[in-house]
Amino acid sequence: MVCPYCDHVNTPGSDACEQCGHSLTAFHPPPLANPVEKGLVRDRVATLNPRTPIVAEANMPIRQVLKMMVDYSIGCVLIVKDGKPIGVFTERDAVVKLNSRYASLSERPVSEFMTPNPQTLDAGAKIAFAVQRMDVGSYRHIPIVDAQGRATGIISVRDILRYFTERLDRAKAH
Repeated sequence: MVCPYCDHVNTPGSDACEQCGHSLTAFHPPPLANPVEKGLVRDRVATLNPRTPIVAEANMPIRQVLKMMVDYSIGCVLIVKDGKPIGVFTERDAVVKLNSRYASLSERPVSEFMTPNPQTLDAGAKIAFAVQRMDVGSYRHIPIVDAQGRATGIISVRDILRYFTERLDRAKAH
């Protein structure tokens, strides 16, 4: 069976996708009802035009990372080593892990507060898979990586919402 989320060709009878781990046991999808549903299983993450990620090294002081987030008006900084994501630092991390202790922690390295080992996708992944991964993991951002695992982009919940809005507008126009 071909996995509907990552297009991996699985061994017939597999209970889960051998590549992405998505359950295949009860997968009998109803017919796709509208252009939005069709787009979700057809369109790739590259369609979302992932933005170039703002990155920091693990030893950068949290003060500098927060300044980057403010300067660039972003909600997430990728923490990288040799260009590969090793963590993310988000607005949620700032609120939950720093909160009112910011002044006493501002010179500490971001690695102490980042969320380690972020889930990533490649630009060829289906948008439906990105939505599923965001939902299951409660993520607001997903780094996009190349074949060598280097960060090439980032998508956010806003990108997904923009995608839905554009598709709904197109469907109404037809």
